[in-house]
Order: sequence, then structure tokens, then C-alpha cells
Amino acid sequence: MRPRETLTQSRDERLLQVRLACPDITRACDLARTFADMVRHQRGHLLLEWIRQAEQDAPKPMKGFAGFLRQDLDAVTAGLTLQWSSGAVEGNVNRVKTLKRAMYGRASFELLRTRILTQP
Repeated sequence: MRPRETLTQSRDERLLQVRLACPDITRACDLARTFADMVRHQRGHLLLEWIRQAEQDAPKPMKGFAGFLRQDLDAVTAGLTLQWSSGAVEGNVNRVKTLKRAMYGRASFELLRTRILTQP
């Protein structure tokens, strides 16, 4: 998934050997790199074409992934296009879940509430 120019020479050579040995891996690798580029550069307008290509001639797992993307196409396109992110919200949700698990069965709801509200 790394950009090709960041690979060491030995890894680049190994990747070339694997790609030459298996056409399915070559196609999956190409599609994965294209998808990663869409994510990195927020090019959601290219998503539908990527899905069509993946559904047409990709290995079965990649076709399945493309099918799942198609099921929620508007949301995935928005996520790959818009500048807003729910990352901060997800981080807080994970923090609360971690606190809750650490205190499970040992403390009251009031203590949990206090710990959640007092931490930054």
C-alpha cells in the first residue's frame, strides 16, 4: 500500500517478482494502489469508475469489497471528497469505551461519568 517511490530496492524487486508470478495479485495491487491514491488525495469523483473496474476483472475478494462500497456509495463518496472527518468523534468514543472496560464491575456509573467528563 505504500507509494512505489517509498519502497526500498529489495522490496520493489520482490514486489515485481510476485506481480510477474500471479496476474491476480498484479490486478489487485494495481486496484489497491489506485484506491489508496483516491483516499490520500480525496478523489471521490473517481470512486464509481474504480468500483466498475474492480467488479469487472478483479480477484474475488476485491470484487466483494467493491460491492460493499457500492452499497453505501453516497457515504463513501462523501468520505473521499469532503474535508470533514469524524476522526475526533471516533477517538473520543474509543477513549470512553476503554475507560468503561477498565472499570467494568468495579465502579458506579457516577464514577464513570466523572472520569469521562474530567479528562481532556
